[in-house]
Amino acid sequence: MTAPMRMSHFFLKTLREAPAEAELPSHQLLLRAGLVMPLAAGLYCFTPLGWRAMRRVEDLVREEMDRSGAQELRLPALQPVELWKRSGRNETFGSVLFRVTDRRERSFVLAPTHEEAISALASSQVQSYRDLPMTLYQFQQKFRDEPRPRGGLIRLREFCMKDAYSFDLDWETLDDSYRAMFQAYTRIFDRAHVPAVPVEADSGAIGGKDSQEFIYLNSNGEDEILLCPSCDYAANAEKATFRAEPPVESDPAEMKKVETPEVRTIANLSTFLGIEERQTVKGVFYEVDSEPVFVAIRGDLEVNETKLRNLLKAIELEPMDDAAVLRTGLVAGSASPVGLEGIRVVADKSVKEAINLVGGANEPGKHILNLNYGRDWTASVVADIALAKAGHRCPNCEGQLEVRSGMELGHVFKLGTSYAEALDVQFLNKEGERRTAVMGCYGIGIDRLLAAILEANHDEDGIVWPRVLAPFDVHVVVLGGDDPEVAQALAQLEAELGETQLEALVDDRDESPGPKFKDADLLGMPIRLTVSPRALSQGGIEFRERSSRESEIVPLEKVIERIQKGTD
Repeated sequence: MTAPMRMSHFFLKTLREAPAEAELPSHQLLLRAGLVMPLAAGLYCFTPLGWRAMRRVEDLVREEMDRSGAQELRLPALQPVELWKRSGRNETFGSVLFRVTDRRERSFVLAPTHEEAISALASSQVQSYRDLPMTLYQFQQKFRDEPRPRGGLIRLREFCMKDAYSFDLDWETLDDSYRAMFQAYTRIFDRAHVPAVPVEADSGAIGGKDSQEFIYLNSNGEDEILLCPSCDYAANAEKATFRAEPPVESDPAEMKKVETPEVRTIANLSTFLGIEERQTVKGVFYEVDSEPVFVAIRGDLEVNETKLRNLLKAIELEPMDDAAVLRTGLVAGSASPVGLEGIRVVADKSVKEAINLVGGANEPGKHILNLNYGRDWTASVVADIALAKAGHRCPNCEGQLEVRSGMELGHVFKLGTSYAEALDVQFLNKEGERRTAVMGCYGIGIDRLLAAILEANHDEDGIVWPRVLAPFDVHVVVLGGDDPEVAQALAQLEAELGETQLEALVDDRDESPGPKFKDADLLGMPIRLTVSPRALSQGGIEFRERSSRESEIVPLEKVIERIQKGTD
């Protein structure tokens, strides 16, 4: 039983208008409803109301994680840097990683994720195949030195993450653990009333394979998603593949240098020579971990820098500026992989498959006709590094890809053995042979999920909480509180609510009806009860569901029954 909370004593201030810097609906509602208060860029204080909402989200996620068979634990956010050096991520996380030093000059990190810590724990506990499989999870604060925190709770420097890690005997049993988490995530987003779509994804700095994100398709999302309307293909732009236009067929011809005055772009070159852009090869220049890299790709395509970074296992990857291009000796606008020395060449598979491409001559105002991979030039590595765009052909069918914005809510992927090997998570199998555990990783950002819930569940008046996530089940509006009949009815209602599992917020403030009703709509609890002389004269309490415009008068003795009947 929980005593109703009276707003006259509740630490809560609402706003009529959202601050100008709040652009996303969720950010506006968070501030207007008094759920959070900004402390600094990417850092927020949660008020009692906001913290109740966060706990409800956590509870929902916890229910489904426990249902899946995962076991909850707690790992430290402050971790010795040695663990991160063993995994190699002290370098790969770069400037995003917060680093601190204690009074004895020992180095630590504020963890942005917990693969190292969970692996160290498992290493000390896992000994036999009988200990596996197992999945462990936690709710813990994460820290990332984000260069551009944005969108309220969408991108933070400190945030709460539910992260889970599975440990399995082999890849086959990992499939089962992965499937269980995927199903748990599907249930979580369904229950949270957020339509999340699973899409193929890049694993980023964490590594691994068979990676999927759960994306809430939303115009305010910062992720770009490629979808095929003709089949179920969906992928993050960082991961998406496509079928490029086939190369123009011809027999290999002899290289020939031609004058191309003032031609510096692929579009200019195509027009000047009267050819298609897919008949050209262009050079794109990068500094990769301080070393120059020449990327060759067909002229009608663009480089996917995430694919390139993963291919080269790069920590830092930046396009070269004009000064760097000059220092390297490349000729911007007329560069070619032919005859290059002292610079690494990486090629997209599109140029390997094409015949008689036109490329730069490494001389200003000149290009070479009929370049062919293998005969005239080669690369140190050839791979799919092309960026998928709207209009490209789907890799699975004849449909054309479409681009949608989306908000990442969860990520599931198969880590494999990289962390287990680095942190010695080993066990003896049935034959007594030492084996390395195979890991999976599964994350949900709790703050971001809360923001997505508001994005997906609001109207022009405010929040419309799903019943399972509402900070309070009932919002009681008291009008004419000094009226003896109203005071008596309120006392009876509060007593009956206190004997149930229902949690109520009672607006007993000395305010006029307008602000009270506006706040009730803004805060968005599932049920609004109005105790007033008018309602009592009509035979009871005014009952209204937040998702409806209709109200009704319910006898006081029937209110609890009506609430329980009306909640979803």
